[in-house]
Amino acid sequence: MATTGVSLKGKVAIVTGASSGIGAETARYFASLGCYVSITGRNLDNLMKVAKECEERGLPKDKVLVVQGDLSCDEDVKKLVNQTVTQFGRIDVLVNNAGIVKPDTIETVTMDNFDSTFAVNTRAPLHLLILAGPHLVKTKGTVVNVSSVNGVRAFPGVLSYCMSKSALDALTLGAAETLALQGVRINSVNPGVIKTDVHRRGGMNDEQYAQFLEKCSRTHALGRIGQPIEVAKTIAFLASDDSSYTTGETVTIDGGRHAMVIMRPKPEDTKT
Repeated sequence: MATTGVSLKGKVAIVTGASSGIGAETARYFASLGCYVSITGRNLDNLMKVAKECEERGLPKDKVLVVQGDLSCDEDVKKLVNQTVTQFGRIDVLVNNAGIVKPDTIETVTMDNFDSTFAVNTRAPLHLLILAGPHLVKTKGTVVNVSSVNGVRAFPGVLSYCMSKSALDALTLGAAETLALQGVRINSVNPGVIKTDVHRRGGMNDEQYAQFLEKCSRTHALGRIGQPIEVAKTIAFLASDDSSYTTGETVTIDGGRHAMVIMRPKPEDTKT
């Protein structure tokens, strides 16, 4: 039985990037709490699978809306909001989860890389908040931006990604202050490394990903990477009335990654 997010029952949530990873798990978890979901992503087959899983968690078929789209396209952003309002008549929760990672440094970054990263990670959440804002004001709704520990700490090799997440955190703070007196709360979660496909989509092969995960066991204080459900439960808390006195917050869900000053040595290096 769920012990958090119970006040999401009967509410309507948009969840972006819901075809996999944190977004898919958030949609499924919201469904288990009785929250109606409007899910979007680029992969229609995956979206339909997630929609079916939401139904298996108790939602009627007409309470799960699938809107395929690319959030770097303004028309797809508009379509998502319009179809959600047409289907459900309201928006209570906006979860800006969609994101991409492309490797670059100050020496290798291109404007195309920068623009495409910011288009999905920063511009789309801003555009969605602008369009969904009037509906959220009516319902005194909530927004949860899925940022990253990369937004609060510098990490090598992903310059544009770090910048985009720092900008997303700035959006959380600025919009939260502006909309607070209209009853809209806006927070963000800042995950560390979570078991999703985002790094493989960013260009890592299987061997590189395995090496990356081994390294992460030493860069996260808890000694492991996180699972999507661990982020989804925090998103549900921030989206629900259970967090009614919280706004403008950035919550690191990173196994203590932000607190690590140095990387732990490999176990074999500590043997005497």
